[in-house]
Amino acid sequence: MDSPPQTAPEQLQHIEDSAEFRSLRSSFRGFAFPVTAGFILWYLLYVLLSCYAPGFMAVQVAGHINMALVLGILQFVSTFAIAAWYARYAGRKLDPPAADIRDRATRETAA
Repeated sequence: MDSPPQTAPEQLQHIEDSAEFRSLRSSFRGFAFPVTAGFILWYLLYVLLSCYAPGFMAVQVAGHINMALVLGILQFVSTFAIAAWYARYAGRKLDPPAADIRDRATRETAA
């Protein structure tokens, strides 16, 4: 298997400065930052409710299952949902332009 050609950072600086790369980075940040902030807020809500609303967290939902358990399980569910959402988003919006940029960089450094 051939190893990729060695490149100096200055050889790839023009790719980092390109509109395509800036657009890719913007698309990533446009997804990752708001989703991360939303998840952190959701987690902090869970922690704050646990600390300051024990009566609410103790509400029985069904049998011995209380609100704390339901919200705790939803933390795990939301984590996996966000991971699946990101995988789908990346496959549709990030991977194709990243592959184009990588192919162009490979062609330019090989030439």
